[in-house]
Amino acid sequence: VQLQASGGGLVQAGGSLRLSCAASGLTFCSYAMGWFHQAPGKEREFVAGISIAGTAYYADSVKGRFTISRDNAKNTVYLQMSSLKPEDTGVYYCAATFRTRPSYTGSGYDYWGQGTQVTVSS
Repeated sequence: VQLQASGGGLVQAGGSLRLSCAASGLTFCSYAMGWFHQAPGKEREFVAGISIAGTAYYADSVKGRFTISRDNAKNTVYLQMSSLKPEDTGVYYCAATFRTRPSYTGSGYDYWGQGTQVTVSS
């Protein structure tokens, strides 16, 4: 199983980025997916998740700013990030869980991608 995250970069505060996570080696439509954020020196935290039916779940800190979506035909999950803030800086990881709904904790996931760096300048 491989999860390949991409789309990170350097952006000014208030800007937008779209992260992608392409999955291979698993039956993608059977997995709920999640995005996690790890800020420098901090623990990895749940950002957003999407169920196999397409229901989205968000951390309070990103509600109204981030949108998670999935394209089962492309085996890809996306995270559209808008109104970015300096505190959004860090590495973003995608993860897959063989459950119908995403978990809010990292231990609930079976597979992880390698992460993509997002840096938001003030």
